[in-house]
Amino acid sequence: MIELDYSFGQAPWEVLLASRKAGDTLQAGNLLAILEGESAETAEEAFQAVEDRGVLLDISGLPKYQSGSQTGERLRREAHLAQTGFAPQDLEPEDPLRIYLEELAAMPSAGDENRLALDAAAGKESAQAVLLNLGLARVVELAREYAGYGVLMLDLIQEGNLGLWQGIQAYQAGDYSALRDHRIRCAMAKAVTLQARSGGVGEKLRKAMQDYREADKQLLKELGRSPTVAEIAGRLNMTLEEGESVSNMLADAIMMQKQEKPREEPEESSESVEDTAYYRMRERVAELLSQLSKQDAELLTLRFGLEKGEPLTPEATAAKLGLSTREVLDREAKALSLLRNAEK
Repeated sequence: MIELDYSFGQAPWEVLLASRKAGDTLQAGNLLAILEGESAETAEEAFQAVEDRGVLLDISGLPKYQSGSQTGERLRREAHLAQTGFAPQDLEPEDPLRIYLEELAAMPSAGDENRLALDAAAGKESAQAVLLNLGLARVVELAREYAGYGVLMLDLIQEGNLGLWQGIQAYQAGDYSALRDHRIRCAMAKAVTLQARSGGVGEKLRKAMQDYREADKQLLKELGRSPTVAEIAGRLNMTLEEGESVSNMLADAIMMQKQEKPREEPEESSESVEDTAYYRMRERVAELLSQLSKQDAELLTLRFGLEKGEPLTPEATAAKLGLSTREVLDREAKALSLLRNAEK
């Protein structure tokens, strides 16, 4: 069994970032899991490295709302309103967010941002000020993507405005709107992730990955085939969306361990030896693939992750091979049956 202990020569978050380049995304849940127990200074260093590398945190796997609290109800409402456009009239007259949105609507919203960005890069402070005002509406628009994820909308907007200003100051040449949006999203994603960290989400996600791994192995033994994400999520009383999120985080965790630099191996124990049915089946499948048709061999290679170490879901395998999910599951079951007979 692969244990998620994250014991690396490098800092775990450095390993996590090693394969990321500018423009890539990184699951916020995975970063939280490996930062669990680390100091605030270490966490800040990791977040800064993410930003410097130009990587965007993907918050989709983080929990929404805070059930049973006034803040949670507000977050739930904001998430609902974000889906409909967040019109000021949807809020009470004295609501601070409504007042802000009404003030924003009264501000000029037209201007040549590309020209202004070039002027700002040349040091014209007046261009920076105009560019900032023009970008405030874009901050609100992007904040809708993060509504409900633990940070109230006004706080998200404040963080996004800081990101907007950083983007204006950092711009030198090229696509200004792309840089602006990236900096805004980075600022809001960081705020959401830090809020989740303060709520102990990292520890919960580590536990969820361990439970997912165990359910995966148990269902493999019971079904005689690799279970689908939906089947594993059902076993763990998760929604399909939650199951897919944990599955993706687990795949990243496994990849990280494969990137670990060689180190002195500790004495093996019965718990650390990879003698589970899952690994025995993977190794045996690799030996016997030559007895299958080319398509079936490729199918099992994708499903068991024999080539790159990352097992694919039936849905992802079907998309790669041009088959239906049902065909993938049927062919997988038949191929595994052939392999079992070949072992007799």
